Amino acid sequence: MAFPFSIAIPTYNEASGIERLLRALAHMFARHSMDGELIVVDDNSPDGTGAIVDRLARELPVRCLHRPGKLGLSSAVIAGWGAARADSVALGAMDADFSHDINALPQMVDALRSGEYGLAVGSRYVSGGGITNWPKRRIVTSVVACWLARPLTRVRDVTSGYFLVRRDALRGVTLNPIGFKIGLEVIAKAKYGKAIEVPYVFTDRVAGESKLNQREILNYLKQLGSLYAAWLLPHRAKA
Repeated sequence: MAFPFSIAIPTYNEASGIERLLRALAHMFARHSMDGELIVVDDNSPDGTGAIVDRLARELPVRCLHRPGKLGLSSAVIAGWGAARADSVALGAMDADFSHDINALPQMVDALRSGEYGLAVGSRYVSGGGITNWPKRRIVTSVVACWLARPLTRVRDVTSGYFLVRRDALRGVTLNPIGFKIGLEVIAKAKYGKAIEVPYVFTDRVAGESKLNQREILNYLKQLGSLYAAWLLPHRAKA
């Protein structure tokens, strides 16, 4: 049964690895008979990332959405979804640096295709998942970030940027593009019913630079504050 889906991949200076990722994903789509579309959203990378994607679009199921500058990861994902083909049943996001194991993707697609789940999250924090190549400080930051959001959802890896959600689950939902944790916005707001976490082992990037910095941590805290404010309103009304 056909199950068309689109995945947004935000990029900024990912020329060193973007071709390898896109070819690997296209090969996986063909091997598993997956009807996937890749939308690279490039924020005017000076290293030519966008031009590489434009060239690959002639032979792979990928296209590039060019933006004029660095406008943020979450807004890039939202822009990519806005450009997704009309028949896509599910929309997703993943990083461009191979930190997200593409081998988890078929199980994520199958979960949504089954109709039992409306959201599939690539998860580091369920049995079978994990993290490699990260300094202890980064691991602690990630675990604390997930713990802070625990009252909002049962999903354990709320800071995962690797997920697929049914498109109809986003209908009428306003996503805040602050920061780089668009997955948290979707997990907390989308009307997806049941969610499944598919384990994968996160591997820190081997090329390019991490986008995590103090500013993004502050944006995450602002994002959490906004989500908690919205979450508390109905609870106060019931009281």
